[in-house]
Amino acid sequence: MGLSEQQVATFGLTIGLAAFILYMVFIVARLAIDSKAGKFGTFVLFLVLTLGMVGFVAKYIIQWALHI
Repeated sequence: MGLSEQQVATFGLTIGLAAFILYMVFIVARLAIDSKAGKFGTFVLFLVLTLGMVGFVAKYIIQWALHI
């Protein structure tokens, strides 16, 4: 296909990690629903449990913005 190892690894990391992040959001949503957390409790769950994912996504946005 003409792709280098770095291109395949970058593609796999980007797509694989995006799928994993979406799965983690699904898990947090199910946790909020099953625990009947309410609106504020759901907000707190998403805020706390997805903060690490936001940092990872922010890293890619910063790299894109600075053309690194």
